[in-house]
Amino acid sequence: MNPRLPETPRIKVDLMFEGVRWTSALGDAMRFAAPNFYPYRFGAEEHDPTGTGKSAMPYLLTLSDGTLIRLKGNPSSPWRVEGPDARGGYSLWHDDCQDPLRRDVSFDPRPTWAERVTTDGTPMGSVGVDFHGEMLVVNVAPACQYFLAKPSSGKGNLKCTFCGYGRPDDRMTALGQAIDAPRLADFTYQRLREALRVARDEGRMRHVYLVGGSMTDWREEGERFLDLARVVREEVGDSAYVALGSGALPTDQLERFHAEGLVDGVCFNLEVWGRELFGSVCPGKARYVGWERWLESLYAAARMWGPDHAFTAMVGGVELEPEHGGWSVEAAIENAIEGARALLSRGVTPVWSIYWPLWGADHPERLAELRRYFEELSLAYAELRSELGVRVNPDFLSHRSAYMQLECDMDRARP
Repeated sequence: MNPRLPETPRIKVDLMFEGVRWTSALGDAMRFAAPNFYPYRFGAEEHDPTGTGKSAMPYLLTLSDGTLIRLKGNPSSPWRVEGPDARGGYSLWHDDCQDPLRRDVSFDPRPTWAERVTTDGTPMGSVGVDFHGEMLVVNVAPACQYFLAKPSSGKGNLKCTFCGYGRPDDRMTALGQAIDAPRLADFTYQRLREALRVARDEGRMRHVYLVGGSMTDWREEGERFLDLARVVREEVGDSAYVALGSGALPTDQLERFHAEGLVDGVCFNLEVWGRELFGSVCPGKARYVGWERWLESLYAAARMWGPDHAFTAMVGGVELEPEHGGWSVEAAIENAIEGARALLSRGVTPVWSIYWPLWGADHPERLAELRRYFEELSLAYAELRSELGVRVNPDFLSHRSAYMQLECDMDRARP
C-alpha cells in the first residue's frame, strides 16, 4: 500500500488490485448481493464448496464510511471478508492484522425491484438499468458502431482499445436497439419508464447516468440521447441528478438539452490526453468526431452548464501499453496532469478510472507498474485540485457511487 494515500483510498486501491479470497461470507452474501460480472475462480489449494471450480460472488463492497469498491476474486489475496450473515454483520480482514481493518462492511444489494416485471412481463433487472451504489446507470442501447467500423487497412475495428463491452450481440434485440437506428423500439422506452418509477420510489437513487454505445454519426447519437433524456426527466423529475454520458455532441444539440432542462450535467469521455494518444486509444472517436471537436464539445458544455457540471472520464494507465507507446509511469503522470490542468482551466473536470488489462495476473510486474501509476496519479491530481480549489461535484459522482475512481475519496480526506 502507498503510505502517502489516506486510509480509505489506500484500502480501496489495495482491494481493487489484490481482490478478496473466498470465504463463506461471499457465498452467503449472494442471497441478496448484486452479482459480479466475473465469477470467483477457486485456486488449486482452495476448498471449493461448489465442486465446479467457480462461484458467483458479490460485485461491490461498501466500507463503514460509505465508500464503494469493486470486488474481484483472488485466491492469493491477503484480504478476506468474514461474518455470519447480513444480519450479524460482515467485517474486512487483512492477513497482517489481528483485528478487522474495517468493521461493518456490507455488499451492495440487488435492487429490491430488479425481480419485479414490467407490464409486458419483462424482469426489470433486464431492461437496461443497473445500480452502482446510489447511481442508477441507464444503458438501453449498449451496442457500439465502432466495433463494426473498419480502419483503412480493413483489419480489425475502430473501437476504443480498452473496451470489451460494446460489441453488438443478442443484447441489442432484447433491448430493442437496431445498430444503425437512433430510435429504439417503443417497448424499450415503456419498460424504461416503469423501471425508473419503481427505482425512484425505492429512494436509493441519487444520480442517474445516461450511457450507451457510440454511433459513427454524432448527430444521430445526439438524437438518440435526446429521446432517452426526455423519458428519464419525465419520470425522475428533480429527484436525482441526471448526467448525459453520450459521446461528444454538436453544440446546437447541446443547446437543446440545456434549453429543455433535460440533464443537469454532461460527461463526454475523452479517455486520454493528447491528440496522438487519443487517436491510438480511441480510433473511432478520432475518426468520426476528432480531437478538436471533442474538446470543443466539452468546453461548450462547461459554458452552458457551468464548471461544476462538465466532466470527462479518463482511463488511467492504458498509455503504459506497448501498442500505445509504452509510456513510463513518470511521463504518463506528467501528461495526465498537464491535461487535467488544461481541462480544469476550461471548466471541465476529469475523473480517472483504473485501466483493467486482460493480461492481468499473468504479468504481475506490469500490474505493479499500473498500480504505481494509479496511486501516484491520484495523489498528484488531488494536489492539483486542492491548488485550484476544485472538488468533484458530489451531485454528479459521490463516494457512494464511485466504485473504481478515487477522486471523491481523496476529496473527502482533504481538510
